[in-house]
Amino acid sequence: MFDIIGDIHGHADKLEELLLKLGYTCNNEIYAHTSRRVLFLGDYIDRGPQIRETLGLVRAMVEHGEAIALMGNHEYNALCFHRQETEGGHLRRHLIKNIVQHYETLRQFLNRQEEYEDYLEWFKTLPLFFENDRFRAVHATWDARLIEYMRQHLVGGCLTDELIYKSVKIGTPLNRAVEDTLKGRAIPMPDGLTFKDKDGTIRKDMRVKWWINPLTSTYREFSITPVKCLPDRPVDPSVLKCTNYYPKDERPVFFGHYWLKGPPTLYRDNVCCLDYSVAREGNLVAYRMDGEPQLRMDKLVFV
Repeated sequence: MFDIIGDIHGHADKLEELLLKLGYTCNNEIYAHTSRRVLFLGDYIDRGPQIRETLGLVRAMVEHGEAIALMGNHEYNALCFHRQETEGGHLRRHLIKNIVQHYETLRQFLNRQEEYEDYLEWFKTLPLFFENDRFRAVHATWDARLIEYMRQHLVGGCLTDELIYKSVKIGTPLNRAVEDTLKGRAIPMPDGLTFKDKDGTIRKDMRVKWWINPLTSTYREFSITPVKCLPDRPVDPSVLKCTNYYPKDERPVFFGHYWLKGPPTLYRDNVCCLDYSVAREGNLVAYRMDGEPQLRMDKLVFV
């Protein structure tokens, strides 16, 4: 039995509040439950005021067998941000927007370089996906073909140093698998339209609902982020990298990443996003999974 928890982004106080609400108790700074474990969906760092505390809490639970922690795009970005290219520079360029996104993590580890580097090593032990006979979990996108590729090419579902360097080579199968899995599937906005995301960045692409059929969807229906300017006309098939989507009869799938707003809810009875913008005064959300084939609203718990 798992309690699946969405993006934390350095809000350890909210995480502790949620764990207590879920019936976990703290002993020697390790949260545990008599009959349940936590599955964390990634994005432990950046933005929030208690990043070191969050990492310490999550890692302690993992190392004592009380939790499984997946990698999020922020942990992957951190690994790339600190790895130098052979030609100079870094795998994740030190652009202003990338530095700003990572600033809180760097600030909170000031004068704690060894501690931070140890966490970077720990990030490499975080698998990119989880699956058992009852449900699946991933940070952003579950694409069966990409998951199978990673199952064959990653080491226990994790990235090694060699694989991290290979993963940034744009256009390769590994690059696409990692990018889609951790950052979401995207298509170009129609008609040259753009929008500002939550950080004020101008976006030309829209992240899409990978669990619905793009060939029977409009742009407005297909976009995860509500964008008022999107037209209600069918998606142009020529912009699609693929047309596969998550079927309604598959086992339930859980993910985070998308900064949803409003009261926590289900997309479908087998599709559940658990990221409700805790770093933007939203909720930290969990789903109490007991193996049910159809998800239920009353299993959502949040603070």
